[in-house]
This record gives sequence, structure tokens and C-alpha cells, in this order.
Amino acid sequence: MGRTSRKRRSSLATRMTVASAALLLGGGGLVAVNVYASAHEENPAQRGDGAQQQQQQVATIDCPDVGNGLSDVPDAARSEVDGELATMDSQITESYQRLAASRDAAARDPDFVQNSILQPLKERRSTLIDRIDLEISRAGGTSPEGMKDLAACTARSAGTDGSPPAGSAAPSAPADGGQQDGGQQDGGQQGDGGQQGDGQGDGQQGDGGQQNGNGPDASDFVDINSVQPNVKTPRNQRAASRGTFTTKCGRNENGKFNPDNVIVAPGVSNGAHHMHDYVGNQANDAFASDDDLANGDTSCRNQGDKSTYYWPVLRLQNGKDENDAQADGGGKDQNVGEIQTPASVTLKFVGSPAGKVVAMPRFLRIITGDAKAFTNGDANANASWSCTGFEDRQLKDKYPICPEGSKVVRSFKFQSCWDGRNTDSANHRTHVAFADPASGACPQGFQAIPQLQQRIVYDVPPGPGFAVDSFPEQLHKPVTDHGDFINVFDDGLMKRVASCINRGQRCT
Repeated sequence: MGRTSRKRRSSLATRMTVASAALLLGGGGLVAVNVYASAHEENPAQRGDGAQQQQQQVATIDCPDVGNGLSDVPDAARSEVDGELATMDSQITESYQRLAASRDAAARDPDFVQNSILQPLKERRSTLIDRIDLEISRAGGTSPEGMKDLAACTARSAGTDGSPPAGSAAPSAPADGGQQDGGQQDGGQQGDGGQQGDGQGDGQQGDGGQQNGNGPDASDFVDINSVQPNVKTPRNQRAASRGTFTTKCGRNENGKFNPDNVIVAPGVSNGAHHMHDYVGNQANDAFASDDDLANGDTSCRNQGDKSTYYWPVLRLQNGKDENDAQADGGGKDQNVGEIQTPASVTLKFVGSPAGKVVAMPRFLRIITGDAKAFTNGDANANASWSCTGFEDRQLKDKYPICPEGSKVVRSFKFQSCWDGRNTDSANHRTHVAFADPASGACPQGFQAIPQLQQRIVYDVPPGPGFAVDSFPEQLHKPVTDHGDFINVFDDGLMKRVASCINRGQRCT
């Protein structure tokens, strides 16, 4: 698979802007056609013709996330439930693709989206929810109340105001705040600097750059110079563990990609519907068992670290197709453009400001961020965006426009508190937790573990024109960024990691 690391162009005035429109090809998948406009040309979004109306009609499918509510699934039912949830994701993808191919019909018939897309989707989801309930019951468990209420989906606009597009049913409010309103989240789960700075609209339309189809659009970008410093960290207490351990695993120079997710959708090909970069363990795919990971090769310099670190790829939307343009996770799932190899990847484990850390258990699984945050709401959104030289300004729901000479930075701070028992949980979240953002202390019943912090840097042209891969209906929004980690450190090496951190040393 081709990978690029683009150099910056010398003149902002000659920057080309990108718009992509999804076309349905007879008999098959969706591909994206990239359309270019010179920075000096008139921006179609500013004209009073049909271009603006077409932009306003772009919509997405907003479905409640059934998996988030399944915190207590018996082990005997886990694999079956994971499979049903993956099927639900495929159903949403198919429905979104139908929506994308039916804009004209939706504009002509105000009931088209509800009758032809949303109602059939609800019926299919109801069947799967019934199956999940039966599988949990057979394994001796009890499903949460109100599961049936999660079957219905709504249509919403691709804009930030959440209003429905022409020809769609009016959306109901997402259950947990799906409408983005500046990037703050509930519950203190955001890492450093999650609050969006002011001046969001500055400079976003000056070069055109508004992208049709399934996003992102110009409103998803903000000039980093207009964002105020917003990073706050808890003060170290007397017993703090101040050390660090850095593992060097490369930048995915090996070109290991797949659209699987062995944590969320084990045993399901294309369970993510978007492409992932992998560093560390080279045996990771949807079918990898713990034994497969333990026996796999690793790209890490320290061969005792066979952990797997993965995240959605970032693509440059420059009109050049990657060789996955007709593949699952790529063009078939509306992820297009050249995949960018990071300029650098830093994987660092740090301590707790409140006390000592304990070693992570082997095969501990952690997900930070939420791949469905655009429709789920930002309660679990945790990835941050910034620019080199400006990392005291972190964005959660915007991509940064970096000045010349500055590079784009993605940051992930993983949960640093563990329940002391489980290496995973039914919703892949409740066995770990974030520390209190003010004190750095873990919730009651949890203990501090080394916190994985990832910093991924890209050398891409400044301004709009790049995006992370996403589920199609998530419209490549920056708030959907997320990272996944499975600890496959040798037990002895993980104990050394914890000891190093607790002693205040800097180790590799």
C-alpha cells in the first residue's frame, strides 16, 4: 500500500483545496471523486446557487450505540454479542451508503429517508437486539432495560448545528449530547486541554476547502493561532511516581494496515470500517488470539514489548487514490486519499501524580477516544489535535490549521486506572478509568497503572485537506479520533516499567 509523507508547499496562496463527492457505481461500492478548486477561485459555498443547497442536504445516520450500554455481558456470550454489534455497524454503513446515493430522491420526497432507510434499519436493529438479549439470557445474564429503545436511528445534517437535511425526518436529541458545542465533555474524562479555543471560524473559508460528500468540511478546521492556551495538568503530590518509560516501535514503515479491530470486533473482518496504522505487534488482525499476539513479531526495538498500538490512518485528500480505493476499510467505506506515514511516533508510559503505579496485567486492552463520537456525543472523546510549537493549545473537535514550519500533532492519553481484576470488559471501557483531572487520583476500587501517552506527528500541507479514517456515517470528524492498545509486554519487562516509573527514572 502506498504511503506518503508530504512536504509543505512554499506558498499558501497556491494551496489547492479539495472537495469530495460520493458516487455509487453500478453493482458495487462507493468511491470518491476528488474535485479541485484554486485558492483564487470563488468558493462555491459562498454562492447563492445550487452548490450551497447541495451542501445543506448532506446528512448522516445517527444511531444509539448499543455496545456502550452492555457493561455486564457473561463471558460465555461475549463472542456472540460482539458479532451482533459488528453486524449493527455494517448495517449502519450500508444505510449510510444508501443515503449518500439517494440525495436526489430524499430532496424530492420528504418521507423517503424515514420510509426507505431509517424504518428498515430500525427493523434490522430490533432483530439483532432481540438476539443479543437471548444470548445474554442463555448465558445466565440480564440485559439492561430499554434495549429496544435503541433500535431507532435518526437522520441529521452534516453541519455542526445538528439540524436535519432537506427531505429527512427530524432528528431526536442524542441521548448523551451528540451535538458538538465546543468540545467540552462530561465526567472529566478529557485529557489535557480538551476545551475548544475561541475564534473557530477564523480563516476557514479563505481558501475554499469546503468538502462535500461525507466530510470533513471547512468548519472542522481552525487556525491554531486563534486558539488560547488551554492545557492543565494535576500538580504532582509528594508520593507521585515521576518516571517515564519510552518504547520505540517505529512509524509503521512496514506498512501494516487493516480495517479490523480485534478488541471491539474479534473474529470479524472489516470490523472497523476504516483503516488502522499498526506499530508494535505484527500479528494483529481480527482473528488474533492472545497466543497469536504473544508469539508474533514486533516492530519495537525492545523485543520484550510485543504490545499492539493502533489508530485510524490519516489521509491527504489530494485527489490521488490509495491502492485501497476499492477495498473494505478504504474506498468501499468512503475512506479515500493517500495514507500518510507519520513523521514521528512517540510511545511513552508515565506515572501518577497521586502515588505509585502497579504493573499492567498482560493482555490488558484499552481504548481511548470514541470512533462514533460525532453521533454518540463527546463523553468518551479523548484524542487531541495540535501543532508543533503550539502544544499548550489542544483541540478535541477541530483539526488544526498549522502555520508554515509547524506540523500536525495527534495526542492520545490512555486511561491510567485499572479495576485490578479484568483485562477487558463487555463495553471495553468499564475495567479501566481516567484519573481525576484535578487531583490525579484514581476512582475508588481502581489502582494506578502506567499511563500510555502517544504523540503522532505528520508533515502535511497547512490548512484543510487531510482527515482521519472513520466509520462512513461519522463523516471523518476530528472528534472521532481514537487509539487502541493491547499490553503484550513480557511480565518481567512490565515490572521494570513500573519500577522505573516509581523510582522517578527515565528509561527506554
